[in-house]
Amino acid sequence: MSALSTAPNARPVFLITHEFYPVRGGIATFTEEIARASASLGYDIEVWAQSAPAAVERPDWPFRLRRLPLKGTHDLWCQAQLARALIRHRRELRHATVYLPEPGPMMTMMLLQFFHAFRPRRLVLTFHGSEILKFTRSPLRRWLAGQLIRRATRISTLTHYTQELLIAHFPAAAEKIFLTPGALRSDFAVVPPKPATARKKIVILTVGRLHPRKGQLLTLQALQTLAPDVRSRVEYWVVGGQSKGNYEPQLRAAAAEKPDLAVRFFGNIPDEELSDLYDRADIFAMTSVNLEHSVEGFGLVYLEAAAHGLPVVAHDVGGVSEAVREGVTGLLVSPHRPAQLAAAFEKLIHDEPLRRKLGAAGRDWATRNCWKESAAALFSSIDAETAL
Repeated sequence: MSALSTAPNARPVFLITHEFYPVRGGIATFTEEIARASASLGYDIEVWAQSAPAAVERPDWPFRLRRLPLKGTHDLWCQAQLARALIRHRRELRHATVYLPEPGPMMTMMLLQFFHAFRPRRLVLTFHGSEILKFTRSPLRRWLAGQLIRRATRISTLTHYTQELLIAHFPAAAEKIFLTPGALRSDFAVVPPKPATARKKIVILTVGRLHPRKGQLLTLQALQTLAPDVRSRVEYWVVGGQSKGNYEPQLRAAAAEKPDLAVRFFGNIPDEELSDLYDRADIFAMTSVNLEHSVEGFGLVYLEAAAHGLPVVAHDVGGVSEAVREGVTGLLVSPHRPAQLAAAFEKLIHDEPLRRKLGAAGRDWATRNCWKESAAALFSSIDAETAL
């Protein structure tokens, strides 16, 4: 008997998102893994996602997938296209659970929530961090978001940090909020310890989109302040694609200023190749900063690095301390303290036993959360709760 036919919740769950495979990133990973885990638990899951080439679909998905004619941006055209789809299928949605795991579809539902015909029977929301601040930027959007939160059946966040941030701005969420922590991707195996080998270079790896908030430039600048003999022992590997603006040219120009520090830019690479880079690295670094209305709510990539036995260097901002344990799986540094950041790198570069100790603890730490537990928290016993 299939998982879908044994659903503990007789009504279907429609997961609606703008960020789904082949889009990459933390939210896209969270969305796919929650859908996969929910289906494996027996829930009747149908994912509605942005358009994509048919060739990218995966035959092993245990849920139904409906591609919508939208690009997945947050602009008005995309919101209008999603609104049309929701209105067209309102009869399917009215008696179902609708799950909005990210801000794109939330903004559309903010406008439709006042029409009874378009309200789902149950509404579940997940907040990641930055969208909370963006929703508060204008009085109108803040009011609309507050109304949506009041109508929601359940609300989740990945971290205590995001939970506190949401309640601070929208106190009505306090009565229905709970944690759904992120975990390793289902196809991501914890890597056994590697035998010690003599290396010519210490490889420091960053994985993330090229954006000022991810802090690649801050990591590069910290490494460039190390003594010349230390710099000559280090390679800095940067994985990730260019986002808006001229950040990548800025990074490349900064790297060229001190050629004795080797810097390699890999761009976007497939997951199977990324696993090889993790294996070849010695230290993982992602020194994110809170930038304007954008915060680091968690960071699934920290868990992936830990699963490969890499000690982590990160800034202690947002929810990062819930992904990296200070002094246990990595070193956390206060943001905008370049000397302290450089000192953290220098400490790990010179102390191989410490790197191995932190890396070994990271392997256990990375497996502490489970997608099935988060999925069960989202939908279990939801029939007994108050409908919209």
